[in-house]
Amino acid sequence: MSVQDSAQDSLQECLRGRTAVVTGAGRGLGRAEALELGRLGARVVVNDLAAAAGPGPASEAAEPASADGAAPEPPAEAVAAEIRAAGGEAIAHHGDVADFAQARELVRLAVDTFGSLEILVNNAGFLRDRMVFSMSEEEWDAVIRVHLKGHFNTTHFAAAHWRAAAKATGGAVYGRIVNTSSEAFLVGSPGQPNYAAAKGGIVGLTTSSAAALAKYGVTANAICPRARTRMTEDAFAGFEVPDRGPDPLAPEHVSPLVGYLASPAAARITGQVLVVHGGMVALLERPRVAATFETAADLFTVGELDGLLTPYFAERSPQETFAAVEVLSLRKG
Repeated sequence: MSVQDSAQDSLQECLRGRTAVVTGAGRGLGRAEALELGRLGARVVVNDLAAAAGPGPASEAAEPASADGAAPEPPAEAVAAEIRAAGGEAIAHHGDVADFAQARELVRLAVDTFGSLEILVNNAGFLRDRMVFSMSEEEWDAVIRVHLKGHFNTTHFAAAHWRAAAKATGGAVYGRIVNTSSEAFLVGSPGQPNYAAAKGGIVGLTTSSAAALAKYGVTANAICPRARTRMTEDAFAGFEVPDRGPDPLAPEHVSPLVGYLASPAAARITGQVLVVHGGMVALLERPRVAATFETAADLFTVGELDGLLTPYFAERSPQETFAAVEVLSLRKG
């Protein structure tokens, strides 16, 4: 048996007896993550907003009726059924995680149904892409609401649950948060100001949560996945599914990392941001200070800043910004 096979065997059913909530899990990435957590033994609450009208996550649009006119099975129910068919435990939740009260009910459903909550995977989201000068207020608000507020809402109620449990027992609990950010925030995607801002905010929420919840035994990490889903089909329109071999953009390249971060093996990993796709995981380094400038007096003047900053940036490429466009070239091999 290889070292890799041995490691895989050691983590089989490593989440047995633990409960996971996965948001936006009706299709695509969330579905793959829910199935992976179920495969590892977790009891899964599959969240997806069924038959949504108007703006909503890509996985939450209304389903077309079947040929005989019968109402289709909601995606969350279908995924929960897949988990149960494989021998696992799962239930569906059809609420809107961007609604504070419905997010509370989602966490309460997990605890009331399975007796506990150990894992929260925030994935729900959708796109409203447009250049900043063309974007409407509604397009901005809708994306921030679902991605950033949706992450906050579920994190708030899960964190409150874990804090209360830790205080009741007088010791640490088992808690795992896996948030979904994006390379869009890293590269400053020009046609996605709302999405990039939301995903950058999610990283801030993640590192803040990691610091606040560490003493209770809870970890929080963010992933930046690259996956072919209904939400990203336009973004990856020029990248066709290969005729042979695995699709490097398949969501199944991402879900094992979520399973690992949710596992006991990842207890020492928190406050991290990881890019994942196509058989590769890249751990991002925190920002570094490139240069410092100090005033010769008590306060800067515009003239003094001109004398310090202008010569510095004259020798620096205009393309060298805070945006980390090099992450787009990350590949396996």
